Amino acid sequence: MADDKLTKIDLVESVYLNTKIEKQDVQKVIDNLLEQLKSSMIDGKTIELRGFGTFEKRLRKGRSKARNPKTGEIVSVEPHYVAVFRPGRELKNAISDLPVDNESK
Repeated sequence: MADDKLTKIDLVESVYLNTKIEKQDVQKVIDNLLEQLKSSMIDGKTIELRGFGTFEKRLRKGRSKARNPKTGEIVSVEPHYVAVFRPGRELKNAISDLPVDNESK
């Protein structure tokens, strides 16, 4: 595992070690949670997890002239929704209190 990345498997392992619930059950719970988050956002709901943050969808405006960065071709972009996460106050404060590593990019 890379030091700067946490995967779903890593989450399952961490919950398993901290709770001693069967690993297959932890996997099912996490999969179900993520599926519920996704289906709720598709249904237009905002998901608020107090102390953590809020997941919501936002409409991005379309543009008649945009450039494909890979090919340089001029294309039009239709309006579309994007998923957005806004951290809650507790998460913001916890992150802002972290020591700054000058070598981070």
